[in-house]
Amino acid sequence: MDAEDPEILLARAIKSLNDDRFARDLNAWLRGLAHQDNTTILAYFRNQTPRLLMTDSETPDVHRNMEPVYLRGAYLLDPFYEVHRSGAAAGLYRIWDIAPDQFNRNQYFNEYYRRTTLIDEIAFVVWPSPEISVHVCLGRDARSGQKFSRRERATAKQVFPIVQSLACVNWAKLRFSSADRKENVVDRMIRLVAETNHINLTNRQAEVALLVLQGHSSTSIGLRLGISPQTVKVFRKQLYKRCEVSSQAELFGLMLPILSSQNEPFGL
Repeated sequence: MDAEDPEILLARAIKSLNDDRFARDLNAWLRGLAHQDNTTILAYFRNQTPRLLMTDSETPDVHRNMEPVYLRGAYLLDPFYEVHRSGAAAGLYRIWDIAPDQFNRNQYFNEYYRRTTLIDEIAFVVWPSPEISVHVCLGRDARSGQKFSRRERATAKQVFPIVQSLACVNWAKLRFSSADRKENVVDRMIRLVAETNHINLTNRQAEVALLVLQGHSSTSIGLRLGISPQTVKVFRKQLYKRCEVSSQAELFGLMLPILSSQNEPFGL
């Protein structure tokens, strides 16, 4: 039997459970099934910065800004982080199925995601504990220039139970840091904007700000908050006036340094 057969690669991953080699061996097995260009494995926590567990890519741009931009706060605007924050069920998620309706037009997409050269991404989302999720993200980037095929996505969905079982065993001991806090990101945004820019935002204005930065349209924001699109536009106009900005790009430039503050962990 060929040494690179999927069965042998899976056996190798099982054998390396709770070992430093596990992430690498899991990636090798998945690469034989999904033929991804890159892999990113992240642990998301309740109230602190995500932990990068593994990266693999032949295209340097994919992970170039992972630590200086994404982990320093931009992750709060990422569709996969929203899967974690909302407590969504374990499963296989594709970015284009979960992204906000204006995701590819927002500043997070233009300033970070586009620069990774990623064109498609699927993630196995598992929950080793109730408030910690691990995302095994498989991506297609400029290296292949092709999205995942329907067959490849179907194969990934078929093996999800195996990935879930292995990942939950391997990362069962992940824990929060001692700096864990209860303050959610909206409350923290309100506090830090007041402290750093002397701008007093209401809770609703901060909620709208976060959703705008994530790439939601007024209609989408209205559905999420249970208010009309017209009311959203009123809050958005008030928000821009209070922050003295006139565009999403300016709002992004104001808020990202605040969201990227590292003196305290984030929470939601």
